[in-house]
Amino acid sequence: MFHIMLRGPLNYYNKDGIVSHSTSVHGRDPILRLVAWEITRSCPLSCRHCRASAQSGPYQGELSTSECFSVLDSIAKMGSCIIILTGGEPMLRSDIFEISRYGTQKGLRMVMATCGSLLTETSCKELRDSGISRISLSIDGADALSHDTFRGVDGAYEIVMKAITLLKDNGIEFQINTTITKSNVGELKKIYETVVELGAVAFHPFLLVPTGRGSALTSEIISAQEYEQVLNEIYEISLEQKILVKPTCAPHYYRILREREREQGRSVTRETHGLDALTKGCLGGQGFAFISHRGIVQICGFLDMEAGDLRSSQYNFQKIWSESTLFKQIRAVNEYHGKCGYCEYRMVCGGCRARAFTINGDFLGEEPQCLYTPASSLSTSDNFKVQR
Repeated sequence: MFHIMLRGPLNYYNKDGIVSHSTSVHGRDPILRLVAWEITRSCPLSCRHCRASAQSGPYQGELSTSECFSVLDSIAKMGSCIIILTGGEPMLRSDIFEISRYGTQKGLRMVMATCGSLLTETSCKELRDSGISRISLSIDGADALSHDTFRGVDGAYEIVMKAITLLKDNGIEFQINTTITKSNVGELKKIYETVVELGAVAFHPFLLVPTGRGSALTSEIISAQEYEQVLNEIYEISLEQKILVKPTCAPHYYRILREREREQGRSVTRETHGLDALTKGCLGGQGFAFISHRGIVQICGFLDMEAGDLRSSQYNFQKIWSESTLFKQIRAVNEYHGKCGYCEYRMVCGGCRARAFTINGDFLGEEPQCLYTPASSLSTSDNFKVQR
């Protein structure tokens, strides 16, 4: 998985940075900003937390080159956005450079998530020339032993280090993702310091969502209290402003950001906090979508529920984005169940829909890893605003 901070605000924020509606202004669909595309599910590794349970494959039914072009055509008609080529391992597709080049020519920003094992001097040059503007790699431990143990693959850390050197030598920017579990939660600061030292442009700590092979790691899920502590630690790390720090699958970070800033007498506004003030926690179906290796559209890769099938819809992404019942349900934040449906922070948080489904069986249910108790005396009008 791979995320880039959006370059512009989602279209349901007004000029003052206050959330006006859970779907969009004037009843329009949210603007599509980011698509994570599982271009293949095949992978040379078998990481124990993989949401896709990816393995070497081959997998039947993957989209052909021409079908991929049709998908890119459809998305490009909706405007310019970021396309994350992910997997599995996208470098296993022999047409990966063609797909990247085609998307670039269509005006889309093409980026890639890779384990790094297949990167070479030649392939890095081809990626750069095809328009790949950023690569994400994962570091899940403070040193080689910790990372390799987490990944369950000997030499995985060395693979990442070699990949980073290749990317730097070829002028391709990179970000580092880290999946936080009980095994490495105490190493967060050390991992961050390593990421900065390596020259990454961004650090994206992910909070584990127990899906795929990750469902076997329930004992590794940090508690709700630890979750709160980790998000506060991430906030403190972000204050160093050395690189972009973007917690992922951690929607109530945006509550904590506002709480911590308010303690310091500061407001979270576009002018003071830039995109941190204008993005939100869970973007699934609200600026972000996921496409599976078979062309199934989902709100994200961690919630295995179908919003639409690109093949049966003649590769019309816009139709699915606008008409999917699942997307409409996800966008109706005020109708979420439990405290997520009335929390005053719901428009900038929303809770993790995948975690709610995986743990409690209700994708519209309240975030199971959130300790916050919403204010109980909010008026209806106040419910459309966020405490600054």
